[in-house]
Amino acid sequence: MSLMLGLRLLRGAGGARGMLLLGPRCSRGGRAAYCSPGGGGSSWDQAGLGPGRRRALLAGVAAGAAALLTALGLARRAEMEKQQSQPLEEPQGGGEDELSRLCGCFMAPPVSELQELRGRHQDMRSRMEMLIMETQSQVCRALAQVDRGAAFTVDRWERKEGGGGISCVLQNGNVFEKAGVSVSVVFGHLSEEATQQMRSRGKTLKAKNGKLPFCAMGVSSVIHPKNPHVPTIHFNYRYFEIEEADGTKQWWFGGGTDLTPTYLNKEDAVHFHKTLKEACDEHSPELYPKYKKWCDDYFFIKHRGERRGIGGIFFDDLDSPSKEEVFKFVQSCAKAIVPCYVPIVKKHCNDLFTPEEKLWQQLRRGRYVEFNLVYDRGTKFGLATPGSRIESILMSLPLTARWEYMHTPPENSREAEILEVLRHPKDWVQ
Repeated sequence: MSLMLGLRLLRGAGGARGMLLLGPRCSRGGRAAYCSPGGGGSSWDQAGLGPGRRRALLAGVAAGAAALLTALGLARRAEMEKQQSQPLEEPQGGGEDELSRLCGCFMAPPVSELQELRGRHQDMRSRMEMLIMETQSQVCRALAQVDRGAAFTVDRWERKEGGGGISCVLQNGNVFEKAGVSVSVVFGHLSEEATQQMRSRGKTLKAKNGKLPFCAMGVSSVIHPKNPHVPTIHFNYRYFEIEEADGTKQWWFGGGTDLTPTYLNKEDAVHFHKTLKEACDEHSPELYPKYKKWCDDYFFIKHRGERRGIGGIFFDDLDSPSKEEVFKFVQSCAKAIVPCYVPIVKKHCNDLFTPEEKLWQQLRRGRYVEFNLVYDRGTKFGLATPGSRIESILMSLPLTARWEYMHTPPENSREAEILEVLRHPKDWVQ
């Protein structure tokens, strides 16, 4: 019996008071029973409904109510997942209440003071800081909802040379061995080592008295799951400003999202790349193939002759066609993080695995560590920046990893299958 039919019968049995029959509750002989809110005899008796008919009616109402609540729950869950990947609207006109409301949704207050953000709310530095704070919050909420075994530790830190950051780390959860999502907003003067690193990429930087004022901010994350059938994901989106000797400001964006599975699942690879391609296509159909190749080339472990994972997108030094258009592109990429990854986690987090599969995961994590410490540009820049927080820079490393001498997987095994893809990247989305 449907809920609506049950409600109609209730109205017929009790008139205007029929809707109240599910209210007051009393006990009869140790069993729960529903009583009339008034005195003199129940509305059931007045309506001429016998005990059997009453039980059938109540059963129908209960079944209908359960169905309606289930539907409402699913709708609410779908809406919550959609909201997790939707950036909050930027404050209109820099309204004080609106900005406070936005900041109240973050894992912690922004690195910059609210008064400072209000004073330059249309400036790119403020807009980017709000974006990376919101991205951190969205990702942490989505991961915590999946894990349900541990909470994020929110660690706010300051850099004496200027700025600071917020590191959110979940460890030893049900699903994730280590999940870190960090925001940093730092400023000051570039070190000579960092300056040389940028000049080696073709930057023409004119220092004044050997100093280059800079501001850098970004959100960075690496997620290491427990189950070897759930892939590791990394993402990073950042913004740089440098002021040269004559007062000219250079700016650029960088970032990307990439996936590192222990075992290849072609359906997951297609989903991941398709989601990123859709984010890129909102701005130009030329972006995804360009940044997909850039990603394959960047995450290359030269001394192993293999990529770190199955790629994704990666770009750096992006300063055209305009600051506004690049910022909106970065917004789209950040918005795609939760939908490109969380469905894969939910799909595999309860998969069974063997000790041998766990061993292979540990060996692949060893490769991950090798790339991050030897080649990763962000790690090297962080280590070369005075006052950098080492714990946040090395947050990307897993809790556990393994190295075995001359380990070679058997031919035609699933382990050999992923190695083939890492040595010869594929186009997952045509």
